[in-house]
Amino acid sequence: MANKAVPGRVTHEYEGELVVFHIGMTFNKWWRPDLWLPVFLAMPAMMRELVEDPDSGLLGFELLFNRRGPFAVQYWSSVDKLYDYASAGSLSHRPAWSRFNAMARKHPEAVGVWHETFVAERAESMFVGTPAMGLPKATKVVPVGKGHHSARARLADGATTVPGSPAGPRPAEDHDGRHGGVGA
Repeated sequence: MANKAVPGRVTHEYEGELVVFHIGMTFNKWWRPDLWLPVFLAMPAMMRELVEDPDSGLLGFELLFNRRGPFAVQYWSSVDKLYDYASAGSLSHRPAWSRFNAMARKHPEAVGVWHETFVAERAESMFVGTPAMGLPKATKVVPVGKGHHSARARLADGATTVPGSPAGPRPAEDHDGRHGGVGA
């Protein structure tokens, strides 16, 4: 199913803590590959290490590229597992981060790195005629069910359970008969 389009309208299904992590780099001096290439090449080793460890907490990822450089959207099963990986000296991230910091002190404007972390209490997705990617690929692909044709209805039912938080009432589903809507 990796490269084959999934027929119909599908969404994702997931219960548990859901963390969305964006991480990337910027080529500030693209003409200095001697400075940015080591940073660029560190990511595949980290991703391989995470994918090969089923207990790492990484649910899935997408590698992307924008005008400033590459970045990854990662899906994690817990923020603790993400932070544990980032700080583990015996794994690839910590030594790569130390090397980057040493290089950045000598050449502070050559390459940049950035990240954003989101703990999602609710998530909604819609994919029509595409291969599995993003959240469905990282979690579970399911057909869009009855009463979930609008993005509003999917988001209302898209609650994830965050450990330690009380399970409050979910917003009412959108049963107005409309199909589609934002993100549909």
